[in-house]
Amino acid sequence: MAAKVQKFRELAKRDVVQSASAESQETGDIQTPLRLLLSSSTILVLPPTALFHVASRSRLVLLVIEKQRNIPTTDMAELDRASSPNPSVLAHVVDVHCHPTDSPVPSEVMDQLSIRICAMSTRASDQPLVRDLANKYPAKVIPCFGYHPWFSHWIAIDPFTSKEDHYRHLLVDPSKSEHAEAFDRLLPYLPDPTPLSDMITSLRSDLQAFPHSMLGEVGLDRSARIPFTPPSPVPYALHDPEKKELSPFTVPLEHQLKVIEAQLELAVELGRNISMHSVKAQQATVDLLDRMAKRFGEKWTRVSIDLHSCGLSAQTWRDIERKHPNAFLSLSTAINSRSPAHKTLVAACSPTRILVESDFNDIRPCAMRTWDMLCTVAEVKGWSVEEQWDDEAPDDRETWGAVRRLEENWKRFEKGGHLPAGKKPSKRQMQLEDWEEEE
Repeated sequence: MAAKVQKFRELAKRDVVQSASAESQETGDIQTPLRLLLSSSTILVLPPTALFHVASRSRLVLLVIEKQRNIPTTDMAELDRASSPNPSVLAHVVDVHCHPTDSPVPSEVMDQLSIRICAMSTRASDQPLVRDLANKYPAKVIPCFGYHPWFSHWIAIDPFTSKEDHYRHLLVDPSKSEHAEAFDRLLPYLPDPTPLSDMITSLRSDLQAFPHSMLGEVGLDRSARIPFTPPSPVPYALHDPEKKELSPFTVPLEHQLKVIEAQLELAVELGRNISMHSVKAQQATVDLLDRMAKRFGEKWTRVSIDLHSCGLSAQTWRDIERKHPNAFLSLSTAINSRSPAHKTLVAACSPTRILVESDFNDIRPCAMRTWDMLCTVAEVKGWSVEEQWDDEAPDDRETWGAVRRLEENWKRFEKGGHLPAGKKPSKRQMQLEDWEEEE
């Protein structure tokens, strides 16, 4: 990887590279420039007709190499070979958390997609979009159905007499005078609430329709404030305003817990793995996992749970990892690269419990964003990154590259059936695991 970056630097010194912020980029004739995308850990040369936006560590950056600069063909070919992930390697990468249906999903992009993706849903209107995508591309899409904490106030736990009755009881603090005016302004934007029982019935139907589906995205979020905007139509990315005016209201944690616990109960019943969001809710997340383990016992460890774009402290993660053998974490450049702490978290995480994701709302850059995080994990862990794929895995796992290690982690996550903490596998279980590996 260092050699790849060095090659880019050599070209940069010869004044053949310009950088410009993606926000100010003019499209122009995209047949003329060859676009080179650089992050701190990987670079990629694309055909002239391709246009991607890739996150650097601080902002979106588009690096353009112009053909008029007379870059020697040998240099371009060498850079291309050095930087582009081999398709045979990419085929073993899984983006464990993304939101492709937030944007239009071009069929030509899906046809050429090398990786597998876990496609999340978040509210009632995008569950059918995820269903359709999974039906169309069953070999590439693991559908994930669930209701996100940002929209949990749309779900009613208790019986209500009216829309206003539900939201006023849930959101308004009578002791705060500013709430009254803000609530009157917000109420017209809010949808009619859905009873929790109806949501669970619909969720059950979706999960049962896809035996390999997951529960996601669900979770806890103590920082998200409800915006003064109506619910966006699908696809959301085309309709969501860039800047939203936020109300003073957040969804009470107690309500969020009731919504997620009902969904987790269903996941345990059906044996479905989970993708969980946790923001500014570190202790609440720890308590929730402990409560689920105590409530469901070995049924809980039959399913896997991924703390996606994990923002927990390294110490909190180590405590979770020790107590919960079914807990994994995944990281994304979109979220985690905003803070250098994500590398500390990677270092603290067991090499068998880490996964990678894009957490992106457009299918087009998902593969490269996932690859970017994979390279970051490899850098922190001191793992090599495969340039070619060998179907015969080396006997010595310590020599495995990052792609094979993370693929093995995904298989373990997908399979579930983890032993409770402190319990050793039986001789028969070890024999079965050896047999499955040989297969």
